[in-house]
Amino acid sequence: MTMDFDNIYDRYSDRLYAAAFNICRQQQDAEDAVQDAFIRLYHSRKDFESEEHIKAWLLRVTINAAKSTKRLFWNRMRSSYEEYMDSLVFEEESDKDLMDEVLKLPEKYRIVIHLFYFEEYKVKEIAEILNTSENTVKTRLLIGRRILKDKLEGWEDE
Repeated sequence: MTMDFDNIYDRYSDRLYAAAFNICRQQQDAEDAVQDAFIRLYHSRKDFESEEHIKAWLLRVTINAAKSTKRLFWNRMRSSYEEYMDSLVFEEESDKDLMDEVLKLPEKYRIVIHLFYFEEYKVKEIAEILNTSENTVKTRLLIGRRILKDKLEGWEDE
């Protein structure tokens, strides 16, 4: 498959950034992870079957880069995602509250929630992207949903 690199960048960079930010919680680190993924794609000699294959590959590379960045000592000592959340514009205040609760989830639940609901991947596709079993993805979705439900239970009344 021939690649139109600019088109692929325009189409997926925002989604990759959202996935990376979900892990790093740092704007610059998420941007670096996305940049790293596109540099690897540009230099890749891999034969991709389809554009969906490219997207899944980019997500996997971005997620791995974000996890690597997060493990660095100086990154663990920062916590400015609150500043970034304040800079985002939401249609309703409840959207911001929901995003804040999703970002508070432990990483293993947060990333599957993001891929399932925001990227609209199926469980099987998420398992392939994260290199884990479908049952693990289902379990993480179930637990992530339960955590969110417990935290958001009183919202219907507000």
